[in-house]
Amino acid sequence: MGYVEGLKCRECGRQYNVEPIYVCEFCFGPLEVIYNYEKIKKVISKKKIENRDETLWRYKELLPIDGPPQAGLYSGFTPLVKAENLAKVLGVKELYIKDDTVVHPTFSFKDRVVAVALTKAKEFGFDTVACASTGNLAHSVSAQGAKAGFKRFIFIPATLEASKIVSSLVFEPHLIAVDGNYDEVNRLCSEIANQYRWAFVNINIRPFYAEGSKTIGFEIAEQLGWKAPDNVVVPCASGSLLTKIWKAFKELKEVGIIKSANTKIFAAQAKGCNPIVTAIKNDTDVIRPVKPDTVAKSLAIGNPADGYYAYKAVKESGGYGEDVTDDEIVEGMKLLARTEGIFAETAGGVTVATTKKLIEQGYIGKNEVTVICVTGNGLKTKEAFDGRMSEPIYIKPNIEAFEKTLKRLKILK
Repeated sequence: MGYVEGLKCRECGRQYNVEPIYVCEFCFGPLEVIYNYEKIKKVISKKKIENRDETLWRYKELLPIDGPPQAGLYSGFTPLVKAENLAKVLGVKELYIKDDTVVHPTFSFKDRVVAVALTKAKEFGFDTVACASTGNLAHSVSAQGAKAGFKRFIFIPATLEASKIVSSLVFEPHLIAVDGNYDEVNRLCSEIANQYRWAFVNINIRPFYAEGSKTIGFEIAEQLGWKAPDNVVVPCASGSLLTKIWKAFKELKEVGIIKSANTKIFAAQAKGCNPIVTAIKNDTDVIRPVKPDTVAKSLAIGNPADGYYAYKAVKESGGYGEDVTDDEIVEGMKLLARTEGIFAETAGGVTVATTKKLIEQGYIGKNEVTVICVTGNGLKTKEAFDGRMSEPIYIKPNIEAFEKTLKRLKILK
């Protein structure tokens, strides 16, 4: 058995049994998993974790499952890349990329949360899984759900990038393209979840699903030698990822794995969809919904479910938030690619460009240890470069043509 004590309302504190529910029936606040940290403290240790397989399940005591993992067996433990070239460009001493563009089955951090969600869906006895998605979650539920033997219904905005649609269809789920933005898709899914006994990973299974994001924080601390960094820059869509990374550091301290959790958490968003960053800048816990208009479609959630809690986490940690334009996002993707050889999707461009701004503004110190979260592979969002890339150099098949090109490039005199 696991170490989950139940679910708790994040607003009124009322507790519930472990069930596929996600809102408090009294105040309609969101529910969160609660653990028995005293029991966990007695069974967990650095050595025990380090001797396990290099997957997210090495932290199983701090994840909300009762038995052995039943999905996502190869997800997690992605590289923490020391970004020395990028650090020089940005003028800082110690910079890392938490690189979730690789290792995962579908090449995004969503494989972490889906691994936990589908394992929990199995424990609850569901035979059908579903989700509302801007792309990455659709891929992960489609793929991991196929492997785990689930029937799958995937709901996406009809305007999603073609490459993301193909990346879900290849696994042959029931892919439903809805004429509306993500927030409208999510509202529809909430209605459907009330009608059918399906495991909607980001609705009725959400309290368990969201816990998978903590593994990014766990891994960062372990890969830094069991220390929390000074700063972490996190892309925000619903805001859940940011809150869970912050929770991860606090939990590691709670169970005695790390000595302190003094990390500042920074929120990164696109200017075309920035309700969380706007609240941070205005120093208000009121999250005002917006209509998304950005190239960073994976972050295009105008009414973020965890926006308020992301704001609170940033404030509690002493961090801040910043937003960037579409042009800055693409330049951030290019900068990461040419300095570190990492091809990130648009959300990665958001975090890199945001980090650049935060350093320039003095929110991130030049001698501090900073981690940039890059959450998905750039092959998922190639459309972002349409009209923003240089053309190949075309030449005739002879050495004279090539040498003319070198002279034009001022490489050969």
